[in-house]
Amino acid sequence: MSPHAALPPEGAAPGLGRPGAGGVSPHTALPPGGAAPGLGRLGARGRAPGRSRSDGLLPLLVAIAIAAAAAAVVLMPGALVAAAATAHVAFAAGIMPLIFGAMMHFVPVLTRSRAPASSLHLLPFVALAAGLLATAAFALQDFFRAGIHGGAGLGLPAALAMATWIVARGRATLGAPHPCLRWYLAAVLLLALALGAVLAMDAWPQQRGALRVFHLHLNTLGFIGLTALGTLAVLLPTAAGRPDEAAAARLRRDLPAAVLGVLLVAAGAAWFKPLAYAGMALLLVPVLRLGLAWWLRFRPAVARIHGAAPSLALALFGLTLLLLLGAGHASGRLAGGDAIFAFVLAFLLPLVTGAVSQLLPLWLRPGVQTPWHRTARERLGRFGALRALAFVAAGLAVGGGWRDAAWLAAAALAVFVVQAVGACARRADRSGA
Repeated sequence: MSPHAALPPEGAAPGLGRPGAGGVSPHTALPPGGAAPGLGRLGARGRAPGRSRSDGLLPLLVAIAIAAAAAAVVLMPGALVAAAATAHVAFAAGIMPLIFGAMMHFVPVLTRSRAPASSLHLLPFVALAAGLLATAAFALQDFFRAGIHGGAGLGLPAALAMATWIVARGRATLGAPHPCLRWYLAAVLLLALALGAVLAMDAWPQQRGALRVFHLHLNTLGFIGLTALGTLAVLLPTAAGRPDEAAAARLRRDLPAAVLGVLLVAAGAAWFKPLAYAGMALLLVPVLRLGLAWWLRFRPAVARIHGAAPSLALALFGLTLLLLLGAGHASGRLAGGDAIFAFVLAFLLPLVTGAVSQLLPLWLRPGVQTPWHRTARERLGRFGALRALAFVAAGLAVGGGWRDAAWLAAAALAVFVVQAVGACARRADRSGA
């Protein structure tokens, strides 16, 4: 029997499947509907749909993203490099390659299609090269022009290639793809627009400052924000251990407001402030709607001390606070550099550590879920709520101008790194046994 034969056309996320012959699902025994993409059913031969060499790349991309985040956190309190260089370490060199790799893993499951071609596996590393060039441009002033053009020149084709692949997979889907696919496509197109704005700076030098602000907001709220919101809607139910039947409908309904909100914030911050306020209000609609759905459906899970679910919920809470504080940033009461660092600490760190807590065991050992996977998730999610609270608290303090609070986030991230290394070491022990 085909591993995709019984998938619903568009309702539930094609994540966790029905229980197998023994009454236990190969992935934590959740029913279909609202489960995270990327945790697909196993076929008759024990092979997960969408599984490919990209699965093997993801632990490496996770390590790069965590290392980049750690470097950015350590650089925040001092003035060793420009704030823009620190931000590009986290965003361009860390998160962008990880998102590309994760999309290569998730899209085949969202579209019930084959694994990506081998050539596509280069895209995360092209994105990494682009991010390193952009970081070097701000860290080494003599390299600024070459680094900026080189980074945007590499990143833009990579983003367009990813968008083209997503569109092709969506069109080839038998039935309708999961609505999360459109969030990924919108996110990548906003990234392409952000990189195009960088390349437009030389042609429109009098608007260089405005284009830089436009680029920044499209990257943070657009590329990263939309990717995160689309994934969170289906990942948290998996981490919570129960489905969210309304996730697909909510994703379809909320995408237009989210995209328009991002565009208004970016354009308003660059050229006309009232648009930014309207965009923030519009973007808050899907964010608050998702938060309310979680509170009503998953309150016991997100209120735990341990696990991935509380970390993911606190990431959304951090994003909500940052959007509310955005009014202060738009009016000039909150420094731009502090706002960027607050985004890294209060949103990105609880998001990445929460998602990695849930997904890294699967990426380390794809296939049938075993007691090892459960133990690894427990280890990675231990004190997940306290860790995420430290990230959010540090982000709010840094956003208010106290950059030394970044050391609190550094300590919490160090604890997570120890937990992740322990999980990987246990995998190595079991592999060698």
